[in-house]
Amino acid sequence: MRHCRTFGAETRMSVPVAKGEIFIVDDDPAVRQVLSLLFTREGYALSCFADGSALVAAARARTPVCIILDVHIPGRSGIEILRQLESENYPAPIFIISGRGDIPMAVEAVKHGALDFIEKPFRGSDLVQRIMHAVAAWGHRSKTAETRELSLVQFPGREPLTRRERDVLAHIIVGASNKEAGRLLQISPRTVEVHRARIMEKLEAKNLAELMRILMTEGRGPMLAAPIKTPS
Repeated sequence: MRHCRTFGAETRMSVPVAKGEIFIVDDDPAVRQVLSLLFTREGYALSCFADGSALVAAARARTPVCIILDVHIPGRSGIEILRQLESENYPAPIFIISGRGDIPMAVEAVKHGALDFIEKPFRGSDLVQRIMHAVAAWGHRSKTAETRELSLVQFPGREPLTRRERDVLAHIIVGASNKEAGRLLQISPRTVEVHRARIMEKLEAKNLAELMRILMTEGRGPMLAAPIKTPS
């Protein structure tokens, strides 16, 4: 029988696990409980938090497999926590979830390093599979030589692209749609749309043809000839 031990604002599932630890941050105990049970069945350890302060302390002390973070929590918002963790450089992917999501919020979350933006309501089993696939894809991309090569691409005088924007760029340059890129990167088409818009804004490209011209004439360093492949 699985049971939880509570330490302040943090709750841990006290069962043997094989796949690593996941942090869940949500002020709704029902959401924490359901997701904890679902992920525990898949072999993960779970640490649950009702507020951002406890999460930040734990995230600085140890590195989880991923963080699932509700944007609307007491005290600091999910966006503020993203900033505090410097999530673009955080060594694990962070997923933002919200029941009041919209495009500006998705833009803000992705801008501050969230890997993906997930809207409520969602089916727990679907969310678990989506996050497991995204975590696997994240690990695969971080190890590929292609990702390291693309990280060398520079555009002098322009705002630098983030690591995740470079992931999306690798698919844009071969003509992938938002849906296709999202499937390959295991993120939502909306998140791809946000990254694509920021790439165009940073490189000051009005359309795909202009983007390709900028890549060919201004880009310094190796470019990908094909998109990054992820596990099927």
